Amino acid sequence: MGHVKTSLLRIQHIIRMVTTIMRSGTALKYGLITLTLFGLIFLLQNISNEENWKDQVGAALHKFQSRIESIPFQQWPPTFHQNSSFCSYLGRPVSPSEALVEREILDLIEWPRLPSSSEPLTLSQSSDPAHSPFSLIPSKNGVGRHVGETLEALVHMHDFKGRPKRYGGDFLLARLHWRELEAGVAGHVLDHGNGLYTVRFPLLWEGWAQAEVMAVHSSEAVAVLRRLRETRSDRVFFISLFRSGPYSKTTECNVCLPQNRGPLCNFTDLRTGEPWYCYKPKGLSCDTRINHAKGGYLKKIITKKEALLFQSGVNLKVLLPALATDTIKVLPSRKVDKDSWNLDPLKLATSGYYYLDSWRPLDGLAMRRFDTPSDVTRCLTNKRIDMYGDSTMRQWFEYLVTMLPEMNEYNLQSQKKVGPLMAVDSSHNILLQYRCHGPPIRFTTVAASELRYIANELDGLSGGPDAVVAISIWAHFNTFPVELYIRRLNVIRRAVMRLLERAPDTAVVVRGANPQKLGKGVSEYGSDWFAWQLDQVLRATFKDLDVLLVDAWQMCVAHRHPHNVHPPVLIVKSMVDAMLSYVCRKEPWF
Repeated sequence: MGHVKTSLLRIQHIIRMVTTIMRSGTALKYGLITLTLFGLIFLLQNISNEENWKDQVGAALHKFQSRIESIPFQQWPPTFHQNSSFCSYLGRPVSPSEALVEREILDLIEWPRLPSSSEPLTLSQSSDPAHSPFSLIPSKNGVGRHVGETLEALVHMHDFKGRPKRYGGDFLLARLHWRELEAGVAGHVLDHGNGLYTVRFPLLWEGWAQAEVMAVHSSEAVAVLRRLRETRSDRVFFISLFRSGPYSKTTECNVCLPQNRGPLCNFTDLRTGEPWYCYKPKGLSCDTRINHAKGGYLKKIITKKEALLFQSGVNLKVLLPALATDTIKVLPSRKVDKDSWNLDPLKLATSGYYYLDSWRPLDGLAMRRFDTPSDVTRCLTNKRIDMYGDSTMRQWFEYLVTMLPEMNEYNLQSQKKVGPLMAVDSSHNILLQYRCHGPPIRFTTVAASELRYIANELDGLSGGPDAVVAISIWAHFNTFPVELYIRRLNVIRRAVMRLLERAPDTAVVVRGANPQKLGKGVSEYGSDWFAWQLDQVLRATFKDLDVLLVDAWQMCVAHRHPHNVHPPVLIVKSMVDAMLSYVCRKEPWF
């Protein structure tokens, strides 16, 4: 009877949990709970022995779970501030404090909207890079500019008929560079809201410097991207295979799914609350899911007129012409002390620069180059490095495996691009591990058992002075409302805080987003405008934690190499060098 009483208490606990979960559907809630209670009473009346009791209760709970998983879900109260799609039931309701943080971040990344009178617009009315030259602003004293000062450029955008624009919202990138010195730094763009833009460059090396201003998207193109982000989170869709014995079925999955197409399987993570749904396969239960995969991309999601706003070589990632000259000679610094350089407010907006192809941070990190395998080995000896995220973090894993000659990569019966991956240098006691983040993730096929959320993985780490954690999560969120990304990062942030509370000496490194090549049909699914906003969210989320933020955005914008979602090895090296400099900053030999 003691076992029976214990089981009864557990069943009562389960019923209370179910009642809480199903608050949004009153009639359905009471109907299912009543059926469940009758079923449990029947079982109690027919208990013959302990084994029979376990079998009957297990079977009843299994049936009850399947019943819950297959019912159509009731909607949560709408929580998105800007999203107008069918995602109002997205995940768990946020607390008042979480809603406040979300609102603050949304305000931080708010982008200028088109004047209401200007819609709909034609190509001729949109920003034309060819008609929008920039001009360098001469120094006030006329004697040139010095290292430690700032250079400003003025941009006035015009449309395809050469008429000056009267509103802002264009997405511009800028850099100052000089090829012979292998030097470069990202510029800071200020939108004045009237078609005028000021670009500020910190002058950080002596000699020649050339300015570049790139028009990534017109304000009209950004308006299209905004609409897609807010209303078409289904433009990338996912699938899962369900199988039981010889019978299998593939159904569509996503964060948001229309509920009028059939019952849903709820795969929302119980610990983090991260939402994920699949359509329930006919004749199969929800617990027969085998894998997760990218289904594909929806086509024809923009009109033919809108497609004209995304033309390579015309108005998509096109360099603006210089009105007079784009080159200046930078004179030696007037002040010896770098701290006295007149870089405010740019000092906060510029995280570093390249010189002789080496990244030199300005955010206080003591940077060191790890050019040889022995340099890397010395830093990582007796350390465990756990890497989580997308393929841009997998690049770090692959780079370190290549750099460490005694590193042996183990076959974990996983796909090379998906993972999980593990490599060991037993001579120096170095362990490298990589695992992809949980959905949404656009990898080919991932076993359902390998779909892990970063926050849960962090909660399973003990941490310590020889533990390193590296995180990169951004590229697969480009097609979703930004609120989803804010919430995912906040969940990870709380897990990082828990890790640092129990093991303050753990080195945590967070990699930001970066621009990519935007060919035909790419912008709708992975625009730099999406990535830039995600990068701002990431910075705001982790800025006050004891972690290293690797500024992948500026490291890619400042470099001479073309933008690529997977940066070339030279940039990856700079990122990994920054991580290693942070990990080994307390070593006596550093």
